[in-house]
Amino acid sequence: MNSRDAYIALNMIDHVGPVRVKRLLERFGQPQAILAASAKELMQVEGVGPEVAKAIHGWQSQVDLDAELKRISDFGAHVLTLDDPDYPANLREIYDPPLALYMKGALEPRDKHAVAIVGSRQTTYYGLESARKLGYQLAYAGLTVASGLARGIDTAAHQGALAASGRTLAVLGTGLDIVYPPENGVLYEKIANGGGAVMTQFPFGVKPDTRHFPLRNRIVSGLSLGIIVVEAGVTSGALITANMALDQGRQVFAVPGRIDSPQSKGCHRLIKSGAKLIEDAEDVLSEFEDLFPKSQRPEAPAADATTLELSETEQKVFDAVGGDETDLDQVIRQSGLTSAEVFATLLRLEMRRLVRQLPGKRFVRIKA
Repeated sequence: MNSRDAYIALNMIDHVGPVRVKRLLERFGQPQAILAASAKELMQVEGVGPEVAKAIHGWQSQVDLDAELKRISDFGAHVLTLDDPDYPANLREIYDPPLALYMKGALEPRDKHAVAIVGSRQTTYYGLESARKLGYQLAYAGLTVASGLARGIDTAAHQGALAASGRTLAVLGTGLDIVYPPENGVLYEKIANGGGAVMTQFPFGVKPDTRHFPLRNRIVSGLSLGIIVVEAGVTSGALITANMALDQGRQVFAVPGRIDSPQSKGCHRLIKSGAKLIEDAEDVLSEFEDLFPKSQRPEAPAADATTLELSETEQKVFDAVGGDETDLDQVIRQSGLTSAEVFATLLRLEMRRLVRQLPGKRFVRIKA
């Protein structure tokens, strides 16, 4: 058995986990040696009691490794383990890095410069647009956007990065073969098939469970240089992620919102506690000036539709906006596109300074 397969097997044993395996590696040196050890030898390691030792020693009774390796191959996935040189460097630094990362898509060297965007599933239009714009702006500047593929802020952040033809990493709280929420299936495929990578620490077939999401969130923050909380109530899991980021030594940013909005209370609490208030991606990039000097960042395109080549979809949406203020529903009707297509295209046009969003979900062209 090779080291990768041993890590995959250890990752599938109940109640083992990264911290125990770290201690076991200090004693046995290699993951294969852990699996070959007797229960008595295993129990000599701090934190390994009789039940855990029995589970590890008898791992073949609960883990069908050959079947799991076949699922990985059949799914077109690959697995990075702790001793793999391609394992994300930022993630390797945290206290409890996952033993195995199942992945669809591929990591690139530039993904070490990732920033996470997280927030509530129950969000406002303002929150969604803020997440999309930040995702777009950061990806356009060359950063990778990390998030959790959840409804709401996570989805908007991934969409923004893809709209900029940038990189985005989606971390799941399920097995790689289970898309949750189900409506994000198309987004999952876009990310996995060229927009970045979809990853999880959970084996195939693992279904959504509230206990899994904190484990997922530590990976989201662990992959990143910093984390942006866009919109979150005081009980939102995004605040837990922010606290994890602080424990991991990451920078924490927060987007302010309305003072009377419950979805803004968590962000305001973070700001009061020392998180950096941000209004756009420039506020984030300025914190990493040594990595992304302003002089080397790409400039946004000029705001003249006559000199810019628009795609067919962009032209439809631009024409639908027209010369006067136009509400969102009207743009959707006149363009003949889906609401998701219109959202993404309007964001691109805004970033290219061709249209501007007004209060009340209305849009207007920017005159050259």
